[in-house]
Amino acid sequence: MKGTLIVMVKEPRPGRVKTRLGRDIGMTASAWWFRLQTRSLLRRLRDPRWDIVLAVSPDREGVQSRVWPLDLPRLPQGHGDLGARMARMLGQVPQGPACLIGADIPAITRKEIARGFAALGDHDAVFGPAPDGGFWLIGLKHPRRQPPQFFRNVRWSSENALADSVATLPDHRIAHIATLRDVDTMHDLP
Repeated sequence: MKGTLIVMVKEPRPGRVKTRLGRDIGMTASAWWFRLQTRSLLRRLRDPRWDIVLAVSPDREGVQSRVWPLDLPRLPQGHGDLGARMARMLGQVPQGPACLIGADIPAITRKEIARGFAALGDHDAVFGPAPDGGFWLIGLKHPRRQPPQFFRNVRWSSENALADSVATLPDHRIAHIATLRDVDTMHDLP
């Protein structure tokens, strides 16, 4: 069954996106970096093995944005913390496995995404760890069957984010794939 790849994106406006990076290189430069990074990522990740859906923020501006490719479906992320928004996006996948990623990880390739979907063949969930204790990918074999505590009480933007997230999936067979770095500050830039 064909998988769904959800890419979390924000409208690339100065002061709204990549603000920690913006403190290092300027808000306009960080917004431009995110826009170019996302464009490149979406081009690289197109593959007939999965459908790409954009999870956009802010909701109305993101859905109407001319920044993202017009042929890709867009769903508003809605309100809540990062966990609530990711759980909502995964829960909207009509069928089949789903993987969700952010757009700020320059090293993501089709090969890495394929590994994530392959891991769901014999696991219930898959994570792509990040060196800072977070993760760059979450995948679920049955995304509409989330446990009630999924992504609750996770300490986001901390070295505990991955461990806390894994703890919200009790009795799930969990796989881990390659560790990749996201870009939060100037020191993370390739």
